[in-house]
Amino acid sequence: MTLAKDVSLCHHYPSDMTRWQPDARGRLEQAALELYGERGFEQTTVAEIAGRAGLTERTFFRYFADKREVLFAGGNALQELLVAGVAGAPDEVTPIDAVASALEAAGGRLQERRDYARRRQAVIAANSELRERELSKLASFAAALAEALRARGVDEPAASLTAEVGIAVFRIAFERWVEATGEVDLPELIRESLDELAALAS
Repeated sequence: MTLAKDVSLCHHYPSDMTRWQPDARGRLEQAALELYGERGFEQTTVAEIAGRAGLTERTFFRYFADKREVLFAGGNALQELLVAGVAGAPDEVTPIDAVASALEAAGGRLQERRDYARRRQAVIAANSELRERELSKLASFAAALAEALRARGVDEPAASLTAEVGIAVFRIAFERWVEATGEVDLPELIRESLDELAALAS
C-alpha cells in the first residue's frame, strides 16, 4: 500500500509541466489512479500515465519499476513503520499490545490519505493480479512483524501467530474504513477489531 504525498485534486495536468517541477512522484500517482479509474488498470499504459502527469516515460521509471508499483511502492515505508512500532513499544507490554501499537501508528498514517486509499483499493479489487500482489504485501508485513517480535524475545510460534492475527485485524479494519460512509477513524477501527477479537478469546 503507497504513502507519498497526494498534492493535487486536478483531473488533468498542463502539458507544459517539465521534469524539474516538484512532486513528480505524487503527480504520477495521481495521474495513474485517475486513468486506472477511467480506463481500467490493464488498459492503461505507462506512456499515458506519464502524459497525464505532464512528464516523460523516463521520469516514470525513475520512481516506479512498472505500472503496478504505483499502487504498491509505499508498502516498504508502511512496513518500516510497523516494525518500528513493535520495536519501540515498552518492554513490559504483551506481544499483541506491541503489535496493536504498531498497527494504530500505521493506521494514523493512512488516515491522512483516505480518498487515495479508497480509490487505490477500488483499482486493486477489480484486478485479480493486483489482489494477489496485495495479499503478498500483507504477508510480508506479517513476516516483518514476527521478526520484530522475535527480536523482543517472543518465542515461536507465539511471534508468528501474533503477527498473523495482527495483520488479519489490520486488513479487516482497513476494508471497513475504505467502505464506510462519513468520517471514520482507522486507528479506532483497529482498536475496536482487536477488542472484538479479545472478547471472543476470553
